[in-house]
Amino acid sequence: MGGPVAARRPAAAPAAFTPPTVAAVGGGRPHVPAPASCASMQPRVAVGGSAFKVYRRRTLAIISHPDAGKTTLTERLLLYAGAIQKAGAVRARGNQRRTTSDFMAIEQQRGISVASTVMTFEYGDNLAVLLDTPGHEDFAEDSFRALTATDNVVMLIDAAKGLEDRTRKLFEVCRLRKLPTMTFVNKMDRPAMSAFEICDQIEAEFGLACLPIVWPIGDGDRFRGVYERSTQLVHLFGRADRTGKADDLGALPIDDPRVLEIIGEEALATLREEIDILDSCGHTYDADAVAVGDMTPMFFGSAMTNFGVELFLKRFIELGLPPTPRESSVGAIDPCAAQFSAFCFKISANMDRKHRDRVAFVRVCSGTFVKGMKVNHSRMPGKTLALTRPTQLFASERETVDVAYPGDIVGLTNPGTFAIGDTVYTGGTRVVFPGIPAFSPELFAYIKNADTGKYKNFNKGLSQLLEEGAVQLLYPRGDDGQTEPVLAAVGALQFDVVQQRLRDEYGVETRLEPLSYSVARWVVGPGDDPWEALDAAGRLFNVMYAKDRWGRPVLLFKNVWNLSQLATDAPDLELQSWSFAPDDVVGRK
Repeated sequence: MGGPVAARRPAAAPAAFTPPTVAAVGGGRPHVPAPASCASMQPRVAVGGSAFKVYRRRTLAIISHPDAGKTTLTERLLLYAGAIQKAGAVRARGNQRRTTSDFMAIEQQRGISVASTVMTFEYGDNLAVLLDTPGHEDFAEDSFRALTATDNVVMLIDAAKGLEDRTRKLFEVCRLRKLPTMTFVNKMDRPAMSAFEICDQIEAEFGLACLPIVWPIGDGDRFRGVYERSTQLVHLFGRADRTGKADDLGALPIDDPRVLEIIGEEALATLREEIDILDSCGHTYDADAVAVGDMTPMFFGSAMTNFGVELFLKRFIELGLPPTPRESSVGAIDPCAAQFSAFCFKISANMDRKHRDRVAFVRVCSGTFVKGMKVNHSRMPGKTLALTRPTQLFASERETVDVAYPGDIVGLTNPGTFAIGDTVYTGGTRVVFPGIPAFSPELFAYIKNADTGKYKNFNKGLSQLLEEGAVQLLYPRGDDGQTEPVLAAVGALQFDVVQQRLRDEYGVETRLEPLSYSVARWVVGPGDDPWEALDAAGRLFNVMYAKDRWGRPVLLFKNVWNLSQLATDAPDLELQSWSFAPDDVVGRK
């Protein structure tokens, strides 16, 4: 935003920043629903009944590059909301407290998030549903699925590094889905890039208008707090220990003599100069642009030392969107519609290790969920399911839920009934939300059971972990006599996670034999039967024939050049690089 930005922008902002309040968030995309329909606009005082229950919900997912502090920020948000008493450290040592959201053993051992977790908590009059997504590129699919279930995104940026590769890729998905995106620039307590430089980088690379809601006062060991533009208050902090709230030194008007005393003459002069630049050359608040992800409200702080986190949480609750209409096979479905609908975006195995259970995470999109209700399944025509054991999630902890509303995420016991992307609904009209594809894997290896006496545990473990969608399992279809399943993944770390979980959760030791293939494609045509289409193409060379968990043909190629050769060898064969669960769950091969 400094020099280059000033030259690009018209001087259209008022002298003082206008606070975007609930009343100001009118605009085009619905923010405050009327009782009859969430898609119309009414003052908040008029909202009542189930419509208000929808309005008070805020669902968000946090995206970032690894080590930007995503899980630490999650812990701090939970701390300020009162959902936990002490925030843990991601890389805890000795008997320090571990994080709540990284509850798997491999996450605690390696200090990374490898799966999306869900945490629901109250904050004031609102209810927040927070999705903590993995940042590592090997688990991009899990992050993508979480983004299909959220209404808001928080883009977390390391203040010293600016935009990084994983942030860029995840943000592309947010732009495609037009998700409202807020930005939290983290680690301001360390030497950092200029705040103006970070804003310039976001605008130049993403074409996203940056609107700082707060502005940092210094960086590194000179970081003293943040200036809130809408109130013209300076929020000053004292450094806290790493497991508690920061020592809040109070919010003072910028002209208060105590501000000069605490931050010093040089820092105050710099702050005033930067505020003048923002007010004269910056963007003005545009509710419509924020609602469709064209403008990002920006925050600065430090999750580790709690600088600016509570301010961010308050403003997110105010500015974040409640559940909004979702596209489906029957058009856009309003969250306040009477008909219940939801879709499954995630499946987890062994959340309760004693019972070897599987939980399907479903996002409620419309209507009211009631414990024990009977629903239709999008891939089971004519069959109804009774949802008798619903739970609400807080990381690995669960409690029974009797009722849930749009925006909520409910855990359902999954005895093999659900696949990622499934829709459940009530009423006579079939509803199907857009499916969630499985990405094309790039690494392949035979996975072998080292102890033949644990064959049952080996198969059960693979089957349940397969349902999670973190990896894929293929079965050879050839003449070489191989019968072992092929583990297929996007990244090598996924192989490590599967092997460790098989060992820790199922007591099975395994070994891998890597295969020299790097590209997978599903055969989809021509014709109704892909196997017939594949047989009609004749013998293909330098290709491995396999089938997926649904019995559909998959071709493995050593490289992209081999794939391109297929256009010459079998020009009529139709391939695709992703897959969905079949339309009819009963029709598996």
